[in-house]
Amino acid sequence: MENSEFIDSVAKRLRTSAEQATAITRATLTTLAERIEGGEAKDLAAQLPEELRGYAYGPPGETGRFSFNSFISQVSGRAEVDAAAARDGVRAVFDTLREALPPGAYDDIVTQLPQEFWQLTDSAGRYDRRGG
Repeated sequence: MENSEFIDSVAKRLRTSAEQATAITRATLTTLAERIEGGEAKDLAAQLPEELRGYAYGPPGETGRFSFNSFISQVSGRAEVDAAAARDGVRAVFDTLREALPPGAYDDIVTQLPQEFWQLTDSAGRYDRRGG
């Protein structure tokens, strides 16, 4: 998947601009890279469009125990959106990742996340609370 296709997919899901989708995508990938094991982050980065790779492979943060709310808060701050927009954005990015990555690669990432994420990350098609 090309960068423009990835961002367009997120923007379409969120019904927002490419600029907003880019900010949310970058914030989500950066936060995700900090929360998963370095090897998985590197694998994820290798499978993303070149323009997004640097966001998915950054310095590790607090891997291990972290809450869904702290993840959303990080994305919210980085993308400069409210918590509801961050939650919808994270869902849209994960739905796009599900489409862009091989199933095994996507599963390797999701299984490293707390159980709170599972409902969100297994939400195929139900990413938008506004009925989208």
